[in-house]
Amino acid sequence: MRIGLFDYDLPPEFIAQRPVEPRENSRLMVVNCESGTWEHLRFGDLPTCLESGDCLVLNRSRVRRSRLRGSKVGGGGKVEILLLRRQGNDVWEVLARPARRLRPGVELIIGEGALRAKILEKGERGCFSIHLYPGESGEVEELVERIGEVPLPPYIKEGLEDPQRYQTIYAGEVGSAAALTAGLHFEIGTLQRLLDIGVRLASLRLDVGLDTFRPIQEEEVEKHRLHSEELYLDEEECNTINITREKGHRIVAVGTTVVRALESAISGDEVLPFSGSTDLFIYPGFRFRAVDALVTNFHLPKSSLLLMVCAFAGRELVMSVYRDAMEEGYRFLSFGDACLFYFPRGRRTFDHIFAQTVKEESER
Repeated sequence: MRIGLFDYDLPPEFIAQRPVEPRENSRLMVVNCESGTWEHLRFGDLPTCLESGDCLVLNRSRVRRSRLRGSKVGGGGKVEILLLRRQGNDVWEVLARPARRLRPGVELIIGEGALRAKILEKGERGCFSIHLYPGESGEVEELVERIGEVPLPPYIKEGLEDPQRYQTIYAGEVGSAAALTAGLHFEIGTLQRLLDIGVRLASLRLDVGLDTFRPIQEEEVEKHRLHSEELYLDEEECNTINITREKGHRIVAVGTTVVRALESAISGDEVLPFSGSTDLFIYPGFRFRAVDALVTNFHLPKSSLLLMVCAFAGRELVMSVYRDAMEEGYRFLSFGDACLFYFPRGRRTFDHIFAQTVKEESER
């Protein structure tokens, strides 16, 4: 399957540079995947789109203040690193620049000495393994939260006055390198109205890396490989999800991260507790077994996130939705507006979407 099928023109003026206030005032395009029709609402209207007994699943991972600035010991050259994930007690995978000036053995001073680092190994695409340790009293995570900066994506050119605006209101444990963007639209009042109509809430933690946001470079989709991400889903949350499924109600994933997590954790007809890494790559042809509806933002062309949405709803429908969103002035990407893709009758097979995608590919 060619990646060009998932390309579209995204003019810069459609990329949101700041979040809407209040959060739930962002727009919401509600897409009926069965009929291929949609309507335009506000995110605060989400409770009118769900039913009593449905289960909304949230990703509670918190974004780490992972952008660190420092300099090389001895040489004094400035260095910027972005923490991606912890590989061991003191070992981290990072992106670093300027990469050409870094090699194993180079030592760094970060945040005027609050942290120190030593380059251990150079990987691919600007990634390094480093030994990160305190340069003064304190724990590494505490020092990172004190001196680090919010890792805004490169397409956001404006600064962020309130760093909390890059976190969901229900964020818990620190672990992600980028925002859980679909969840940024929720206010406390939104969640309360959902509870009032009988919607169940469940949560999991999938620590987001940057790989899922990057455009795919392979010409053939099937050749692309995602980096793994850490997933934690406990038994109590699984029980809530499975009871919802048993009673015939819908599982509504808030964000592509939740889709990836639930589809990684399902076995047979049950979602099971999970603690470990997942490298599941979802693209058209995937048979969904755990998720019935998806709340998500508008994604970059040729990204794995866009491929997942196309796998869920069908490429032609998604591309039509994106075209109409531009005509209607929707805002795209991290601080942009949202979509709800749903099937009215809940869980079903995706064979017809798979067949449609295969047919489209064969005709090109």
